[in-house]
Amino acid sequence: MNQLLPSPNGNFAIADRPIFPLNYSTDNSLLLSLILPTYQERDNIQKIIIILANLLDDVIAGKYELIVVDDNSPDRTWEVASKMTEEYPQLQVMRRIEEKGLSTAVIRGWQAARGEFLGVIDADLQHPPETLLKLLAEMGRGADLAVASRHVLGGGVSDWSVSRRFLSRGAQMLGLIILPGAIGRLSDPMSGYFMVRRDAIINVPLSPIGYKILIEVVARGKIRWIAEVGYVFQERKSGASKVTKKQYIEYIQHLLRLRFSLWPVARFIRFGLVGFSGVFVDMAILYLLRDILSLGLTRSLIISAEAAIINNFFWNDLWTFRDISQQQKGTGQRLKRLLKFNLICLAGVVIKVFLANILFNFLGFNEYLSNLIAIAVVTFWNFWFNLKLSWRVTSVD
Repeated sequence: MNQLLPSPNGNFAIADRPIFPLNYSTDNSLLLSLILPTYQERDNIQKIIIILANLLDDVIAGKYELIVVDDNSPDRTWEVASKMTEEYPQLQVMRRIEEKGLSTAVIRGWQAARGEFLGVIDADLQHPPETLLKLLAEMGRGADLAVASRHVLGGGVSDWSVSRRFLSRGAQMLGLIILPGAIGRLSDPMSGYFMVRRDAIINVPLSPIGYKILIEVVARGKIRWIAEVGYVFQERKSGASKVTKKQYIEYIQHLLRLRFSLWPVARFIRFGLVGFSGVFVDMAILYLLRDILSLGLTRSLIISAEAAIINNFFWNDLWTFRDISQQQKGTGQRLKRLLKFNLICLAGVVIKVFLANILFNFLGFNEYLSNLIAIAVVTFWNFWFNLKLSWRVTSVD
């Protein structure tokens, strides 16, 4: 049997140099390394390899490689592919035994790849191979990432049911809520057909879950220019679909993991400390208004919250977001930030008043405890929207 490509292990970062097997020549750099992750694709693998080889030989002959990464398929997909390596020297086959999963298969393939561009395509013929030429053209024009999309001009799906379309769009909307910075840059974040410039993901700590790797690349990579080309997703001709409920659950888990891993922890801690000082201002004013002046709870909450907002703004402007506010000098700019901060925090006050009244009037909590709980909940609201609107940043620490 032909020699198989060893499977890398350890972390999932892509090095600046590939992991070379013994039969590789280290001076043989390539333009494109295309990964075909497979599981139970015996009926499709020969056909897709022949189509891809013929297609790429016409445009970048000798400058590409195809890497089949198979998760030890019971139908021995890896064996069928391996037998083709003598006829197709640009083909390599990796058989993974210890690990499973589409996203990790793609990364392991990239770790062993030699190409300047790292790509992925399904082996089940649902991704039209001719779209590769459009992706290559966009990469040649300087894109860091070229994505085949079902949701731009020239894209679509063939015979999807209404429920499947709904789930696909619903997954995208959920992604926009949880991870707007990454999902918002893509028309088709669920795409599994794309190319990325190796330099854009070198030494980036990837940590994928499930079967979609694109979101991971966009969220963690150094991706400045994204190009999208349309393609029509085809129905399977052979084999069984691998889309299950479990994969949608893993998609949500992946979004949440990325959200928390990318959260600007240091800045949030500073924001939280400032907010903690505001708690004392808020509670002191509340005590004055409620116990000394005997005002109603709602009016007291609003006034005390506004005092805390003003306190928090100046501390945040001088400390939490100092690096940004120093680039936006002048009284006019500061007043604009104060106005935006106030509007966002006043929206938080509405939420806080609602929560505090529910806790105090309906659940019987002490009024001070009700206020404290509501403040904690609204802190997350205030931080995120102020980060994005009051002190605009292009990246977070």
